[in-house]
Amino acid sequence: MANKDPIRIGVLFSETGATSTIGRSQMQGTLLAIDEINQAGGVEGREIVPVRYDAQSSPAVYAAYAERLLLQDKVNVIFGCYMSSSRKAVLPIVEKSNKLLFYPTLYEGFEFSNNIIYTGAAPNQNSVQLAEFMTANFGSSVYLIGSNYIYPYESNRIMSDLVLQRPNSRKVGERYFNLDATEKDYRLIMTDIRDKRPDFIFSTVVGDSTASLYRAYAESGLDPKTMPIASLTTSEAEISQMGFDVALGHFTAAPYFQSINSTANKRCLEWLGERFGSSCVPNMCWEAAYFQVHIYANAYRHAEDDEISRIMPHILGSEFEAPQGRIRVDPTNHHTSLYPRIGVANSKGQFTIVREATRPVQPDPYMVTHSLGDWTTTLSTLEL
Repeated sequence: MANKDPIRIGVLFSETGATSTIGRSQMQGTLLAIDEINQAGGVEGREIVPVRYDAQSSPAVYAAYAERLLLQDKVNVIFGCYMSSSRKAVLPIVEKSNKLLFYPTLYEGFEFSNNIIYTGAAPNQNSVQLAEFMTANFGSSVYLIGSNYIYPYESNRIMSDLVLQRPNSRKVGERYFNLDATEKDYRLIMTDIRDKRPDFIFSTVVGDSTASLYRAYAESGLDPKTMPIASLTTSEAEISQMGFDVALGHFTAAPYFQSINSTANKRCLEWLGERFGSSCVPNMCWEAAYFQVHIYANAYRHAEDDEISRIMPHILGSEFEAPQGRIRVDPTNHHTSLYPRIGVANSKGQFTIVREATRPVQPDPYMVTHSLGDWTTTLSTLEL
């Protein structure tokens, strides 16, 4: 008789704490995919059941719950983590247990693990395109602002290297702030930014303090038409916190925006609304959290198991029609082929897409080689 027992998976995101806005959206993307799979008959008739914990935006809590999921709850696969510090905390645990982590977040690259599938953007899928767009349209001097942990430091290093390749380029400032930084903290550097007059500001601020940064910018009287904030981490979710008028005119690079005009995206957003109403704000991390569950389920159907040695051959090289387009897990580096896009925040709290790749860009997490050849202008008159 065929096994009809439920398939238990770990779901580990931050539903509270400084990064809970994105964490909740990642959790909701995961649960939406689970619901879709179960409503369609499950995996060969087996229901997927999430074993879910709130990591509270703390790397130490992430580590503790990862151990609990693998050792006590006996799951083989965890879907989770947002900040790189949380991934770094979980990484040795999944490697020691030889289990699998699906990680749905853009990150700084320069990492490989046999026990991780990376479904967020690597630097050659967002940083390269953002640097090229901003320097071509605004200029080659940049002021770097980030949160005080590993991802912003490494991402700012990469952005600096990319910008400084341009003629007459300058890095005029670089500052880091705690995750709980307030508008008052950010106001202190707006005078410095005004005095140094960069062509654009590059933000790797994450979590709730993102809204504080943008509000401090707006209050300072700086103009996004001449000196915008460009970011890899400011999504529709953060815009919903800061206010549409505050975000207006600033740029983000990401593989996914809500405004993508595709059948898969429209269908997914409709299902999301039916499942969660307005409580979820879809964003790049939500989308990766969503499609990676489908990648797993499709691989399980072939492997009939999620023990890592049996399921991994069916994950690597697999494809899925995600809301952003047809993605593929690269079998050589465990990262995902994605569609880089540049969006500018508009008056509706969404992003107007001003540039996008015509086909997926292969992941190059170690920046060994990267090309802008897949990058084509689709720029039209902006309606901000």
